[in-house]
Amino acid sequence: MTSSPVRYAILGFGHHAARRLLPAFAKCDDLTLTLTGMWRRDQEAAARDCAEHRIPHCFATREDLCASPEVDVVFITSPDAMHRDDALLALRHGKAVLCEKPLAMNAAEAEEMAAAAKAAGVLFGVAQNFRFNRSLEWMRAQIAAGRIGEAQLAHAQFCYPADKSSRRWIMDPSLACGGPIGDVGVHCIDALRYVLGEDVRSVSTVARRGGASGAVEAVASLQVEMTGGVFANVTVSGDALYRTLVEVTGGAGVLIAENGLTVDRPVQLVVYQAGEPVETTTVENGDGYVRMLDCFARAFRGEGTFPASGEDGVRNMRALDAAYRSWQSGLREHV
Repeated sequence: MTSSPVRYAILGFGHHAARRLLPAFAKCDDLTLTLTGMWRRDQEAAARDCAEHRIPHCFATREDLCASPEVDVVFITSPDAMHRDDALLALRHGKAVLCEKPLAMNAAEAEEMAAAAKAAGVLFGVAQNFRFNRSLEWMRAQIAAGRIGEAQLAHAQFCYPADKSSRRWIMDPSLACGGPIGDVGVHCIDALRYVLGEDVRSVSTVARRGGASGAVEAVASLQVEMTGGVFANVTVSGDALYRTLVEVTGGAGVLIAENGLTVDRPVQLVVYQAGEPVETTTVENGDGYVRMLDCFARAFRGEGTFPASGEDGVRNMRALDAAYRSWQSGLREHV
């Protein structure tokens, strides 16, 4: 593999890229990776962005970006409905792909993307950035060490006011995989899979529309049966004030991470045993995006693996499919 910096280009540059990714790229080691280019549909805005952020290549088309010899990795941050076509285009040009979550509109699209990456023999990952949060790493380590005994119950919650989001498309079912189930529920599912080392077997969903959510759900609760005998709940809302939480109950104790999926403020982690706190620690997740970009660059260079692979992302999409099927059928749906 090359010893020169791994060159990323952002396909579908928008609010997320400006708010989260550009600050992360700025903190990465220039000798390891660099942001070399971008494309967005609004070419005037693209030109302003490239000038303001000193991005060398402002590509005129998606094809130009994916075909460019100046690009090693295509980071796809377009709306959900575009992920499949954007990924397949990049893969046809032999580019490594890091794709935002949810990976696609459904599991069938995700499977097609993963198969294309395998056929092309290139690296394919999902930007499940919370896997690089120190809060989840700490919880995963505590569980693996048997600190709370065998995990029995788990809960992940993610709430936010969707109508205040700058990503106006997230409530448009032609562009978004769904409402908060698809947008942040996938983070909750992935977080539980990661910290527990288990997978989703079946899902039972109750949800409702309301307010500004339109055709997508506004609030939902997923009862999730996992391997290892773990019963979990995923609760999400696009109609509430911001909050994230991850907690796991075992036979010998409880782990609670208030703000566990949060990158903008300190996260308090508590171990309870017999109803009493026996350890409290605070961590920061602000470097999660930096660590994710660096890990993918190292994997591209053949130095280790990327934990949120495209194949693993397919599992999350199958869980989302089951959740949405259950909402429609009123039945527990198997993954």
